[in-house]
Amino acid sequence: MPITAMEKTVRDILRDGHLRRRGKIDKLLELQSEARGVQRAGSESSMSADDGLQDDLRVIEKALHDLHADIAQKGAATL
Repeated sequence: MPITAMEKTVRDILRDGHLRRRGKIDKLLELQSEARGVQRAGSESSMSADDGLQDDLRVIEKALHDLHADIAQKGAATL
């Protein structure tokens, strides 16, 4: 099964030997914030409901969990 662009991006961050754990978490949190912003924008427009954004968020959140990142769980409607 082919990997998505987000899966590749997350994998590259996790495998980056130049980044420490905190740096990886910071990059993943930035990706998560961007993905949530796109998801919010999509919910306010006529974008397709099956655009893969939920899958992207799942991939990012799994990576953060695997790194034992201490982050608060937020839903899409949380500000």
